[in-house]
Amino acid sequence: MANNGRRSVKLKKGPSVGTGGHGRKALEGKGPTPKAEDRPYHKAHKNKQLAERSAAKRPGAPRSAGARSGPKGRATEEVVTGRNSVVEALRAGIPAKALHIAIRIEMDDRVKESLKLAAERGIPLLETGKPELDRMTDDAIHQGLVLQIPPYEYQDAYELAEETLESWKRGHVANAPLFVALDGITDPRNLGAIIRSVSAFSGHGVIVPERRSVGVTASAWKTSAGAAVRVPVARAANLNNTLKAFKNMGIYVLGLDGDGDVSLPNLALATEPVCIVVGSEGKGLSRLVRENCDQIVSIPIDSAMESLNASMAVGISLYEISRQRAAK
Repeated sequence: MANNGRRSVKLKKGPSVGTGGHGRKALEGKGPTPKAEDRPYHKAHKNKQLAERSAAKRPGAPRSAGARSGPKGRATEEVVTGRNSVVEALRAGIPAKALHIAIRIEMDDRVKESLKLAAERGIPLLETGKPELDRMTDDAIHQGLVLQIPPYEYQDAYELAEETLESWKRGHVANAPLFVALDGITDPRNLGAIIRSVSAFSGHGVIVPERRSVGVTASAWKTSAGAAVRVPVARAANLNNTLKAFKNMGIYVLGLDGDGDVSLPNLALATEPVCIVVGSEGKGLSRLVRENCDQIVSIPIDSAMESLNASMAVGISLYEISRQRAAK
């Protein structure tokens, strides 16, 4: 059949007029190029992930010492930085998760001793680049050595008291339960010294509030001179409620204060189950804590002295209680 001089036109595949703009998205751009740190296969993305993981483990506090708080006040890992601090922490037997050493670190006696002590205790040695060490320590001066400290595992205050009382009643513990509770103390060195005194005078534990209180940090471990291994530290969600529970269990609560009802040498409750409560050097015992004490005990001192350091007051009190118990 003749085509009357017309040529047939072969149409290309694809959208035609009246398709409703189905190809509109194909014509749109993909937007701005993502940043390097947001591209999954870029080196910067991996560095960002490492930094975020490090930050999640070590949220914002000084890296050389001091517990850091995570969600709802739970303690998280901390790090000890610097050659002197690291070797002293290892000498003190502070529990450690890992020792990070800078790549191509310049060796000196402190580094050699740190490596030796870590190896003897089976602490993993990790060779780490300087950028990662800087991130781990928030750019603190680390001198190529960073000791990673795991969070301290606190006992529950009520459970500790209950277990100790039960052991005493069954004759498994020779002395009546003896605890020290801290009210508003924030210096980890005070906590470490108190733990050491509790260990020296056969105490059974230290109670610290969950909030606005010191925790078991690397500094506390170091000051305790290893006693933190032997003396349990328990946490109280609410110190006043815990003290009330102790009283209901038959434990006498004695507050230490310069304005006391009873002088320490005249303390008649020394041989009974006792919890000594000590406040901060500046503020002393809080009002509610004072109200929950069975007695307020004072230590006779020279009138020229305003007050004793909290750990010193606890040490003197524990000595007197220990002396009276031995004389019984």
